[in-house]
Amino acid sequence: MKQIMDRGILLIYCLSSAFFTEINTGFLTAFLCAVIYSCLHYYTGRRNYRLLSSLLYLLLLIPIPEAALFFPAVLYGSLMDNCRALSVILGVLPFLRLWKSPWEQLSFLLIGMLLALLLSYHTLTYTSLEQQFKKIRDDSVERNLLLKEKNQALLEKQDNEIYTATLRERNRIAREIHDNVGHMLSRSILLTGAARTISRDPALAPSLEQLENTLNTAMTNIRESVHDLHDESINLREAIEGLTEAFTFCPVSLEYDMGYEVPKSVKYCLIAVVKEALNNVMRHSNASQVHIILREHPALYQLTAEDNGTRKNSGGEDGLGLLNMKDRITALGGMLHIQPVGGFRIFITIPKREDC
Repeated sequence: MKQIMDRGILLIYCLSSAFFTEINTGFLTAFLCAVIYSCLHYYTGRRNYRLLSSLLYLLLLIPIPEAALFFPAVLYGSLMDNCRALSVILGVLPFLRLWKSPWEQLSFLLIGMLLALLLSYHTLTYTSLEQQFKKIRDDSVERNLLLKEKNQALLEKQDNEIYTATLRERNRIAREIHDNVGHMLSRSILLTGAARTISRDPALAPSLEQLENTLNTAMTNIRESVHDLHDESINLREAIEGLTEAFTFCPVSLEYDMGYEVPKSVKYCLIAVVKEALNNVMRHSNASQVHIILREHPALYQLTAEDNGTRKNSGGEDGLGLLNMKDRITALGGMLHIQPVGGFRIFITIPKREDC
């Protein structure tokens, strides 16, 4: 846009030479050629074409001397192309052509040349600063995006570390309860039973029986709490990664995109399905690649396990494994789709439910 304004200013300035120059056919032809040159020079992308148009305008000086009055517009184009040799020719040749002309034309031409030089310098400086600004702006935006990605990755890593630490602490508490409190309660139950056996006082029998029942109830509650802690402390990602790393039949690629709050029933189901799918690949397929995807959606959990092999047989053991897999998924209200096309693909969806 700035170049268009500069060219318009120069063309208007050159056209003002009509105040002291006779307007004839040559003058009008030179004006039209200068306008055409300015338009072509601005909208033509290739530099060779722009240089050719400048040389053609130079040849216009031979039949039309008035073309020299419009050379500031042509000089501006060569300066914008950074053509120093051509700029010198365009600056000197018009003066040689109008050497014997009135001083008004020579002064007008000199001022026009200086105006073209000033406008080109200002525009080139502005363009350079604008490019630098855009580069700095783009670099800043890119750095901000990279910083956001790194911050997001750091936050996810911190959340994962906190989640893993929480699960390990649950496991530790479960082991402590089992090893210490559980053993102490078991010992107390045995001692109470022994006391009931050797006691000959009928008055103590109800109390000992009540004590034994209380200890058994406490032991049952402790076992249930330990089992719940152990179930909640299962890290689904680590469990799935452990299965894929231990699978040596062929390479396995894993895409895991699940949240932390996955119900324990869904965890056990997904672990069992992945284990069964890998076993089927090893027993009944000649696959060279297995791809597993676990993804959590707003309303459901999704698992996809596919390989690029062909089924070598369809024995009853494989059918029983798939049947057990289907029973697990159906119990959670999910759906199982098997596609033996282009390999073997298992697609599972389990809806999110409050009672899972």
